[in-house]
Amino acid sequence: MTIEPLRLDQSRSDLAEALRDLRKQAGRTQTWLARRCAMSQTKVSNIESGKAAPALLDVELIVEALGIAPAMADRLLDLTRTANTEWQDHWSSRRRGLDKKQNELARLEAVTTEFRFFLLSMITGLLATPDYVRASLADVPGDQSKTITKKLERQSVLHEPEKSFTFLLTEQAVRWPLLPPLAMAGQMDRLASVSRIPTVRLGIIPLHGHIDERPLSTFTVYDRRLATVETGTGALILKDRRDVDAYRKDFDRYERHAVFGEEARALLSEWAEIFTRQHP
Repeated sequence: MTIEPLRLDQSRSDLAEALRDLRKQAGRTQTWLARRCAMSQTKVSNIESGKAAPALLDVELIVEALGIAPAMADRLLDLTRTANTEWQDHWSSRRRGLDKKQNELARLEAVTTEFRFFLLSMITGLLATPDYVRASLADVPGDQSKTITKKLERQSVLHEPEKSFTFLLTEQAVRWPLLPPLAMAGQMDRLASVSRIPTVRLGIIPLHGHIDERPLSTFTVYDRRLATVETGTGALILKDRRDVDAYRKDFDRYERHAVFGEEARALLSEWAEIFTRQHP
């Protein structure tokens, strides 16, 4: 699927209009459809007005209830997938204030139980030292003190016993020298410390041997609710269950190449020593 950010909102509108027209053509009321699909009439109304993007299952139930022809059903399901995709560009986030983005992430983390982070090129804020967090925001103009504080506050979620976190970091993500050598050695120590938290599994994918995978992007999967995919200019928020399941499967494949526990901590200790020796 090719994502065109300017089309995402239009897809929701197109889907709402199509579902509304098809229901009317079938001579059915919103109340009748809601009853057949085990939904509230308010939910059907919100879907048909474009106020809410329906899940794939919702549209499948509506298609079945209205007896929609296969060709039209396929079009509706394609529209549903696009309507459940959101584009967040970096410039808009910066205009709103990156501290507000931290609030959004905190709310998402509050309702999520299982987290899967695939980190291709950098260390995520939940694992970062204060120095690393500051360095990751160095190219953002203005005072970012609120954002830095909120990033660090969010790390407390790692200690909530009802949640579970799996972090997969490539070797280049761990060793990319965003900081001076001694500070990078401190970041290695931070990763080793986090790996001992009971709710956390921290895996490292070393750059040796044969890896028959071709990862393209950093991504995070929150339960089976949604997946976020990072790009150079923003992030895709994917809510269609097919997309979320696809990234869960990708994560499982990458996890086969990772080392955990003492083996991962041994690598971190080795790399911390290398950084320490680099200090003049």
